[in-house]
Amino acid sequence: MNQQERLNYLIAYLINENKEYQNLMIPEDENNKKRLLRSLMNVRMPMPISEQFLQVQDAYLKEESMRKGIVKISDLKPIQKGIYLWQGDITALVADAIVNAANNQLLGCFVPCHGCIDNAIHSASGIQLRLECAKIMESKTSEPTGQAQMTQAYNLPSKYVIHTVGPIIVQKVTQKDCELLASCYRSCLEKAAEAHCRSIAFCCISTGEFHFPNQLAAEIAVQTVKEFLDEKHELEVIFNVFKDKDYQIYRRLLQ
Repeated sequence: MNQQERLNYLIAYLINENKEYQNLMIPEDENNKKRLLRSLMNVRMPMPISEQFLQVQDAYLKEESMRKGIVKISDLKPIQKGIYLWQGDITALVADAIVNAANNQLLGCFVPCHGCIDNAIHSASGIQLRLECAKIMESKTSEPTGQAQMTQAYNLPSKYVIHTVGPIIVQKVTQKDCELLASCYRSCLEKAAEAHCRSIAFCCISTGEFHFPNQLAAEIAVQTVKEFLDEKHELEVIFNVFKDKDYQIYRRLLQ
């Protein structure tokens, strides 16, 4: 199969899997087809799927990843010893572990093509990521804030994904919120160390949909990481940002 044939196969499989989609119009434009595939994957509940689908999906997603381009740590310049600042798509990073800012159901984002990092990571990783997360959640109703869970990364260029649930800010930030955010970073670092990871890339946990103030969140992130590294943990840490505002905040803090 070429990439176009894989795309058509995956869309047809997911449509045939659900009777509600039988009258769904399939666009002719390739970009719209890609959006449709991502949407169908986003809304799919964690249930068994055929090995043939996974083989085609894996080949498709790996090819998409190569076309998008990957970024190695060796391509980056450290801003401090063992610490990097990089602005871009975290799903393109070749790191031992990347951090996902998850919701407390830990199953990924079900909103089709949503702009959150949870959606981006699950979409690039593939159906298997939600299935593994569902196994983690079998014995509990929600994932506690401030803790972390590690999964395989599947079709991402990283080895692992570390999922953490940050605090949600409703009105003003409390001391408890700050402690929970610090716990997110610490828990992720500990998971990475336990798995003998040599590198970990952090997104800006809680600053998007969870409304944690960007400046304060960055200060907590930098402080927690530095304290951990001061304990002689040999980890390379990448602060991955997407927005210009976050890049400037981290640059000021780290320089």
